[in-house]
Amino acid sequence: MFWRMARGALFRQKGKMLMIAFTVALGASLSTAMLNVMLDVGDKVNQELKTYGANINVVPKGASLMDDLYGAGEGSGVPDKYLAEDELGRIKTIFWAFNIVDFTPYLNTRVVSNGNRGEEFKLVGTWFSHHLELPTGENLDTGMMNMKSWWDVSGQWLSDDDEYGIMAGRNAAKKLGLLPGGTIRLRDARPESPGNEEREFTVRGIFNAGGAEDEALYVSLPAAQALSGRPGMVSSVEVSALTTPDNELSRRAAQDPKGLSSKEWETWYCTAYVSAICYQIDEVIPDAVSKPIRMVAESEGAILEKTQLLMLLITILSLAGSALGISNLVTASVMERANEIGLLKALGAQDGAVSVLALTEILITGAAGGVAGYFAGLGIARIIGHTVFGSAIDIKPMVIPLVAALVFVVTLAGSIPSIRLLLSLRPAEVLHGR
Repeated sequence: MFWRMARGALFRQKGKMLMIAFTVALGASLSTAMLNVMLDVGDKVNQELKTYGANINVVPKGASLMDDLYGAGEGSGVPDKYLAEDELGRIKTIFWAFNIVDFTPYLNTRVVSNGNRGEEFKLVGTWFSHHLELPTGENLDTGMMNMKSWWDVSGQWLSDDDEYGIMAGRNAAKKLGLLPGGTIRLRDARPESPGNEEREFTVRGIFNAGGAEDEALYVSLPAAQALSGRPGMVSSVEVSALTTPDNELSRRAAQDPKGLSSKEWETWYCTAYVSAICYQIDEVIPDAVSKPIRMVAESEGAILEKTQLLMLLITILSLAGSALGISNLVTASVMERANEIGLLKALGAQDGAVSVLALTEILITGAAGGVAGYFAGLGIARIIGHTVFGSAIDIKPMVIPLVAALVFVVTLAGSIPSIRLLLSLRPAEVLHGR
């Protein structure tokens, strides 16, 4: 009898029940989409931000110490320190190797051009599109073309085997009067340089980076090593890594990893914090000191947290809207069925039984709307992924119980005002039209 009455009520009020199901479906679809995006947005946002530069800088230990103590950077008169180029592949052997998206070495020196009154310019040797065979047997293509993809280049990028090509920043090119296709003769500015011989370069491209790079000249790493007499050496390495936003544990570890308890150390080491990745890079390259580029690393964390907060707020607001819609629709339904409910009470039905009947009808309708809304939400999540991030959003199984629980809570919360109205109905008044 109970289920017959529930089924009859559902079919007699098809219009209102469909509206309730649609309201629940709308809230469930937005919740499903936002929760899937929120749980997957970390990697997506990090991947997007990686196209705008590195978040870790690796320098020789001696150079880092002198810079920290005395602010003695390159060109300050302190003997320069270098890293070995053939050790750089070890960066991709750390625990978080798959989080290392790109890395690029730099060899910096000062050069002069005889045609420009002996004015010194910064010359940077680097990888542009370098194929690297890793100690693990894997292969990696990395370099400046990936790390600095936003540069506006007039002409063309260099290739790594081009030892006589050069790219000039727009400011350096203006001072030197360079255009794509032109030539320039350069030599190392240090009198004691073992590679102090002139070399002619052909200008392959002029770039606009919008920063200090516009004052520099860029060549392939072998060309810079030959010109400066530093074979197999690099001054620093920029690393682009997918990281987890910092928290209290990561900040404590960055100051003193040895001060952590064994459990805290294991948690920190096995989480992709920027400080943990720096620590692991230092483990595989003992003569190096890795430092997070704080402006980039902290910006990534802030952007990620704000994006996730936005998704959460949208989810909460959509569910609140659904609850209000359900409340209005169910209250209207109870008012239309006042005579039926009054008759049930007059025949001896208890308030509890009548309330359970009404809740069962609403929860069945809400469940149907929730299922439809979940699958609609998956479609919305995919559209968001392809539109915003250019790739699909990974479907998270844990969203299913979350959405089910949220639909149940919202449907129940939206039903409370109508249940209170139902309980207040008195059979005598209802049946007499009052």
